[in-house]
Parts: sequence; C-alpha cells; structure tokens
Amino acid sequence: MSGEAGEGRRLRSGLPAGSDGGPPDTAPLIEVSDLTKVYGEGSSAVRALAGVSLAVREGEFVAIMGPSGSGKSTFMHLIGCLDRPTSGRYRLGGESVSELSPDALAALRNRRIGFVFQSFNLLPRASALENVELPMLYCGVGREERERRARVLLEQVGLGGRLSHHPSELSGGQQQRVAIARSLANGAPLIMADEPTGNLDSASSAEIMSLFQNLNREQGITVLVVTHAIDIAAWSDRVVTFHDGLIVDDRSAAEVIPAAIRDAALRAGEKARQ
Repeated sequence: MSGEAGEGRRLRSGLPAGSDGGPPDTAPLIEVSDLTKVYGEGSSAVRALAGVSLAVREGEFVAIMGPSGSGKSTFMHLIGCLDRPTSGRYRLGGESVSELSPDALAALRNRRIGFVFQSFNLLPRASALENVELPMLYCGVGREERERRARVLLEQVGLGGRLSHHPSELSGGQQQRVAIARSLANGAPLIMADEPTGNLDSASSAEIMSLFQNLNREQGITVLVVTHAIDIAAWSDRVVTFHDGLIVDDRSAAEVIPAAIRDAALRAGEKARQ
C-alpha cells in the first residue's frame, strides 16, 4: 500500500475489514427495527416505510435496490440522519439515533457518515481542495491540517494533479471523485451513495464503482449504494430489495445478480484500475 493510501486509512475511524476481505465479526454498524415513515395525515397519508428491520455490519458493501416509490430513498434518508422515522428504532455504531435532537443528529452525521449524491453537490466557485476541506471546516479543524488531509484524500482518489481545479474544469467522473474524497474528510466509517453514477457514462461509472469497492476492501469502509441498476448493484457483496415500503429480498449479490453481469463488473473494475 502506498503512503497516501496508508494515510487515507488512518484518516477514517472504525475497525478494518476481516482478513478474508469480508465484514468483521462485530456488532452491527447499522441496526434498525420496525422502522416506519408516514408522510401526511388521515386519508392523504403516504406510508413510505411499513416496518423495516435490517442490520449492516461494518465492512459490508450493500446495494439498496427497488423501483421508484419502493421506499429505498426514504430508508437512506433515515439511515443518513437526514430525517426522522415515524416509529421504530435505529442504532448507528451502537448509539441510539431515533430521538436525538437536530443538533445531535447533525454532529453524528458529520462524524459518522459520508454522503455521495448523483448531482455531486460541489461548490462551483471552490476548488477541488476547498470542496474537500469543507466538512473539516465545520468540525473546527485548523487550516493547515485541513489542507494536508484534503491533499492526501484527493491523491487517494487519483486527483492529485487537479487540486486547484473548479468543478466546471472537471469531468463528471472527476467531480464525483472529489465528492468521494469529501465524504472521507472527517474519517467517517460509513459512505452512503444515492445513485452515484446516475449522471455518468459507463466508463466513468466503472471507475467510480471500482473506487467504492477499493475503499471497502482495502480500508474496511462500509458502503451503502442506492441504485435501480442491476449492473451497479453487481459491484456490491449484498443486495437488499425494497418494494412498497418493505424489504422483500436480502441476499448475497452472487445469489441475486446473474453471473454474466457480475463478470462484466469484474472486468470493468480491472480495466478501471489499470
């Protein structure tokens, strides 16, 4: 492992993956029980989640799949502490989340979760380096340390030569790499990615998914990816499928994804790493 990658490993918290490349035998990082979410009241109420129970151990790479309206995005918003459940229990890293105050939720998000979105969500007038520094600024990290960490993380995602570039000067795939580096800025043990390849071509999609896979396998970072695309889910180790606000399937990717699609993802990953 290079010095930059080793430094990247030290920047995150939590336990490393097991020696076999799978998740370690620890208590769940994510644990939800009978989680519900209802929008509206009375006859107009919409039950987005209808009682979901799920555990994800640290070091897993999980794809969350389902059609539009299945509840997968609502679930991710709740797991990401961006919204509150109507009922049910949620523990993140052993900490009860469901009844935390808004300030406590914000602090937990900043410390424990890195987000990657389809639209990148970069500040257009800030450089790649400044975009990656932003989460550390909110945590009170000093300027020199922010810059040092941001440089290491951008090198880790292959953008060491693009530190001063603004988003308009970067390709879509490069912008998403900046977003991934930003998600790692505070050492979060969990990355949550919502349709992270939705705005990318197939080659850039393979590069981004290969990067997620490397972060998961080499650094033990837990990765949850929301996707509707089976070829994106093929990069994961486990596929959880939602329908009508419920989990209807939860199996290893090898059981769910056809071998030909998984083989294609493997070949794309090897090409992306060359």
